[in-house]
Amino acid sequence: MLSYDNLEGVELALKRSLTVAKRLWFSYLAHKSDYILYTHNCLFVFLVFSLVPLPWALVELYWFYAVDRFKLQPRVKRSFPELFKCYKDVLHQFIFVVAPLIIVSFPVLEWVGIHTSLPLLTKWEVISQLIVYFLVEDYTNYWIHRFLHALQWGYEKINYIHHEYNAPIGFATPYTHWVEILILGILTFLGLAKVPCHMITLWLWSSLCQVKAIETHRGYNFPWNSTKLIPFYGGLAYHDFHHFAGRQCQSNFASIFTYCDYLYGIDKLEEQVKKH
Repeated sequence: MLSYDNLEGVELALKRSLTVAKRLWFSYLAHKSDYILYTHNCLFVFLVFSLVPLPWALVELYWFYAVDRFKLQPRVKRSFPELFKCYKDVLHQFIFVVAPLIIVSFPVLEWVGIHTSLPLLTKWEVISQLIVYFLVEDYTNYWIHRFLHALQWGYEKINYIHHEYNAPIGFATPYTHWVEILILGILTFLGLAKVPCHMITLWLWSSLCQVKAIETHRGYNFPWNSTKLIPFYGGLAYHDFHHFAGRQCQSNFASIFTYCDYLYGIDKLEEQVKKH
């Protein structure tokens, strides 16, 4: 909650006029508790995993010939009942695992220093924080994912559920065991503990995590995808092969980048993907 009664008090305390963005932030959120602001994350996550995969689901259902040649596993076609069942399963996980995890984690986020105060961060501050969060999440995800594949019990009892969709689709992005959801949820917030941010940045980070994951599960690999310009970006083809090969795949355990595969000597993935 912002500790000002009106806009004039804010400008007086900051000794400068507020921008339009800061005025909007004050007008909507000034008298809401930080906890209520944090639980907005539930809404954002729900909207992202419900709406972002929708275009690819329509492409899958109606089999548009213009984009058919970009499908990585063209022999696998999902029906509407299959897509709807997947969405229902993911929604069940969201209601009983993801949303409660978000709600109960607020004391930890408050402890590490997530704040709602003015002034807002500059765009470069936000970008630099997001880069740190992506790198921390990616590196820790690599080791947890590799550990689950290395242990027969870890793969068969936990990670295998996510691999049930060996030809990934957008709606199956968060389709996994509830234990893996809890683990990955913790990894998502490790960067925040290193570099505390503003609540708006937290909302943005949570949404981008979902968008990034959906992008690597959508099943269609377009040549004009701008993410291919990012160094060491694994992308859709790499993760699609990881699903296709299942436990036999011994690389690309990270969520985004491939540099860990090179660092730790399991960089045969590119060759495998080309053969696939």
